[in-house]
Amino acid sequence: MFRPVLILGDPLLRRKSAPIDDFSDPALKDEMRDLKEALERFRREHGFGRGIAAPQIGIPKRMIALNLGQGTFVIANPEIVGRSDETFTMWDDCMSFPDLLVRVRRHVSIDVRYLDEDGVAKEWTGIGQAESELLQHEIDHLDGVMATDRAIEPEDILYKSEYQEHKKLYDERVDYVIAPTI
Repeated sequence: MFRPVLILGDPLLRRKSAPIDDFSDPALKDEMRDLKEALERFRREHGFGRGIAAPQIGIPKRMIALNLGQGTFVIANPEIVGRSDETFTMWDDCMSFPDLLVRVRRHVSIDVRYLDEDGVAKEWTGIGQAESELLQHEIDHLDGVMATDRAIEPEDILYKSEYQEHKKLYDERVDYVIAPTI
């Protein structure tokens, strides 16, 4: 079923998502499929996107679809169980505000526990910077937190067109720039 990506301001984006406990529920499999399809559709239409959280398409459940270049998969009930002391700054983008960028601070590496699409417990440790920043962003969505809430300074929210016009200037203000996967 087609589910549009909700845009910044929609109150559904601010709700804390419920954990998933019944992986035999056929409705859950449909929601996972819808989430994967939403990510793939967004990637085709916009030329970017590595992850989407279920609340972004109106599903208030703790699951995230990811495509890190090897196909799309879903993780459920992700929990950050470790964080590096080292942090970095970056310009973060989001499917729920595709015309904006936000300068945020993230941990260089995190460790995550989650359940796969079949409900099998997994642990992902020593996650690299690119995946780490993505997972921090998506897990925030599950808690009703938007990247705009994490802006380092109030002036650190800007239009992508402004960023692109003065890219060198803005890139000098961060430690890391996202590499495209498409």
